[in-house]
Amino acid sequence: MDSQKDALQRIITTLANKNEELNHFIEVLNHTLGRVQVNSTQVVSDLEEEFDTLYAILEEMKESMTSTIKQETVRKSHELQNQLTQSTSALESAEELLEFANNALHITDDAEFTKAAKQIKDRVTMAPAFRLTMKPKATDNMTHLMVDFSQERQMLQGLKFLPVPRAPEIVLGDCLVMDNEVTVSWRMPMEDSKIDHYILEYRKTSHEGLPRVKDEQCWEVLDDIKTTEHTLQGLRFDSKFMNFRVRACNKAAAGDYSDPVTLETRAFNFSFDSTSSHLNLKVEDRGVEWDPQGGKGLDSKVKGKENKGSAHFTNLKNMSRSGTPSPKRTSVSRSPATRGARDRFTGESYTVLGDTSIESGQHYWEVKPQKDCKSYSVGLAYRNLGKFDQLGKTNTTWCIHINNWLQTSFAAKHNNKAKNLDVPVPDSIGVYCDFDRGQLAFYNAENKQLLHTFKMKFTQPVVPAFMVWCGGLTLTTGLQVPSAVRSFQKTENGLGGSNSSISQQDPSVACDICFYDKLPSVDASLLP
Repeated sequence: MDSQKDALQRIITTLANKNEELNHFIEVLNHTLGRVQVNSTQVVSDLEEEFDTLYAILEEMKESMTSTIKQETVRKSHELQNQLTQSTSALESAEELLEFANNALHITDDAEFTKAAKQIKDRVTMAPAFRLTMKPKATDNMTHLMVDFSQERQMLQGLKFLPVPRAPEIVLGDCLVMDNEVTVSWRMPMEDSKIDHYILEYRKTSHEGLPRVKDEQCWEVLDDIKTTEHTLQGLRFDSKFMNFRVRACNKAAAGDYSDPVTLETRAFNFSFDSTSSHLNLKVEDRGVEWDPQGGKGLDSKVKGKENKGSAHFTNLKNMSRSGTPSPKRTSVSRSPATRGARDRFTGESYTVLGDTSIESGQHYWEVKPQKDCKSYSVGLAYRNLGKFDQLGKTNTTWCIHINNWLQTSFAAKHNNKAKNLDVPVPDSIGVYCDFDRGQLAFYNAENKQLLHTFKMKFTQPVVPAFMVWCGGLTLTTGLQVPSAVRSFQKTENGLGGSNSSISQQDPSVACDICFYDKLPSVDASLLP
């Protein structure tokens, strides 16, 4: 019976997966069908626009060449008309002179004949007919303005659609995800010397497998990539996966997208848990800052639970002579409704926890303090941390503590014991946790120098833990374990562990290290 149920359950799971696959495929088909209509309309519009442009160019060239022919016609006509007018005038003058010469032949008086002959000779010398060029200044030939568009016709007849580049193929085996960088590699199915550049698109997603047509995130575009490989740097992995696709472009057109691929980009993501913080801490998702005014209104209530007499004295002190509460005290007090759950920590435990537990695996995050931060701690803790407990002073908390007040100290703390760290305090601290191996290591986030390592056996899930006083911290998550840290941890594990570590065999047993050198104690009422 149980085996039949198991078999039926497997069939149900297979059918459910197939149904999801079919739904996704139907979405792809519907999306593609719709895009076919849209893209078809667009390319027809583009084709008409291109032909209209060709028509306009041809019409413009026709008008220009026709104008050239007309100008040549006018020029030749003008030249020939001038010659015709001059020749007609010269002919009339020549005919008149000829008639005068013929009449002179009939003159019988020698003196008159000699005079007439001299006049004729002078007129002939100056006659226009003898000064004209007897060659037309223009010919009737217009062949120099003839055209032959046979090559252009052949070119137009050879018009065809653009040669679009083929879709590239992403080489999944050459893609690399490491150190919050993603390298995507691809190749062309055939050699194409016309390709000018590539376009790479990516988006974050929570879905494994083939990318979905509809997703929460839009595609991000990287254009003008000249090689067949590209590395995206400085990414924050706040999603489990990323989709990638690429297309090739020549000078004229962009080709189809490659088949998209999905790469895993898992990393540890968490925020400060505002419901777990001390009232004097102002908490945001990625930042926490000490607020000296945050818990003053709660002082009397907290002390009242501890000591009724003390509470009575505090209430008297907060009353003016008229018996009414001090306006200043009233203005900063917080009602229980406003506080909500933000009374997890109290006293001088200016602590806030992360909102995500670690139950297995390797994780890494970074913390950067404000430049003027007086005191802060970074580490891990069990969820059952008491509300008066301070990081490093219990057997369920591990941290490194930086104190810049009165005197500078840098120490690893656990179970109220400390080990001074003889290294410079970094600007930013990297925290590495290997839950399964029971390791907690702190690094200089810039150069990945190891600062300190704790070794223990976790008996329950842990959460990132922080303490800050007179300053603030900024949190960076969504980080993979850096390759430098992985390499170092492999070396350390191979050599049997770090000599600078504080080892713990049992949470209830204190570490064998020097006693913690306590900072100068200060009355909480005197703190700013």
